[in-house]
Amino acid sequence: MSPRVPARRQAVALAAVAAAAGLLAAGCSASSATSTATATTGTVVAVGAENEYASVISQIGGKYVRVTAVESNPNTDPHSFEASASVSQTVGAAELVVQNGLGYDSFMNTIEASSPSSVRKVVDVQHLLGRPDSTPNPHLWYSPATMPAVAKAVAADLSRLRPAHRAYFQARLQAFNASLAPWKAAIAKFRAAYGGTAVATTEPVGDYLLQALGTRNLTPFGLQADIMNGVDLSPQYVSLQDSLFQQHKVRVFVYNQQVVDSVTEAFLARAKQAGIPVVGVYETMPSGYNYQSWMLAEVHALQRAVTAKVSTEKL
Repeated sequence: MSPRVPARRQAVALAAVAAAAGLLAAGCSASSATSTATATTGTVVAVGAENEYASVISQIGGKYVRVTAVESNPNTDPHSFEASASVSQTVGAAELVVQNGLGYDSFMNTIEASSPSSVRKVVDVQHLLGRPDSTPNPHLWYSPATMPAVAKAVAADLSRLRPAHRAYFQARLQAFNASLAPWKAAIAKFRAAYGGTAVATTEPVGDYLLQALGTRNLTPFGLQADIMNGVDLSPQYVSLQDSLFQQHKVRVFVYNQQVVDSVTEAFLARAKQAGIPVVGVYETMPSGYNYQSWMLAEVHALQRAVTAKVSTEKL
C-alpha cells in the first residue's frame, strides 16, 4: 500500500463484522452474489468497492446486472471499514468488479487473490487512468475525467461477458455520457465566473473537483495528507489553517463529512465563527443520489457558498 494512502486503512483487517453492502440510489438491487450466471447467459453479478462505482455499473448494465456496493454508508468513516466473510463471498462470486486502487480499497485485492476466477473482470480505476502508485490523492471519483473512463471500461467488460447484449450496454454508455453534460456545464460556468476563488479544506477528498472548478486551495497538501493519514497536525499547520478563517483569506471551507475528529471539528467551529460557509464532501455517495446528481449537487453547493455565503454541510 502506498504510504500516502490513508494510514487508517492500513490497520483494517478482514474481520467478521457486518457487511457494508446496500441498495444503491441508482436503482440497482443488493445481492448476496451467489452466482447464478454462466460465462454467456444470465444476470452478471457485479461489485463496486465503493457505491459511486456501483452506481455506474448499475447505469451501464441495467437489467442485465445485479450490483452490490461494498462501502455504501455515507455516515461512517470509510477508513475504519472491515471486510467481513460475507463481503469476501460477495466479491469472490462476482464476474465484474470495479475498485478504486491506490491502496484505498486494497482489501479487494486480498479477497480477489484468495478466490481467483478465470471469468472475473476487474476494473482498477488507478490502472485504468494510468495513475502511478505515488499518486498522493486517491479520491479519483471527484475528477471529471474518471467516470467516463470507468463507464467505457464497464461497458466493454459487460460486452465481453454477455456479447448478445453488447448493443444494449453501448446504448446505456452513450446515455450515461450524455447525462454528465449538466455537471460539466456547471463546472465550466463556475470556472468562468469564480475561477481563482480561495478555499480551505480538511482532506484532499474533493481536490480534483476543486481543481476542475479553478479554485485555489490555500490549505497546504501536507496538512490535508496528515489529516487523511491520521497524523497529528503540527502547531504550525493548525495556526496556518486557523489564520485562513480568522483573516478571511478563503471564501469556502470544504469539509469531509465522513472523517471527523477533534481537530477537524475545531476547524469547522472556527470557520463558522468567522462566517466562512461550509460545503460538505463525501467519500461514499450519499443516499438519494446517483453519481452524476451527486457531483452536480456538490458544484451547486459550492456556487451557493461563493455567491450567497450559504453553507451545505450535508447533502
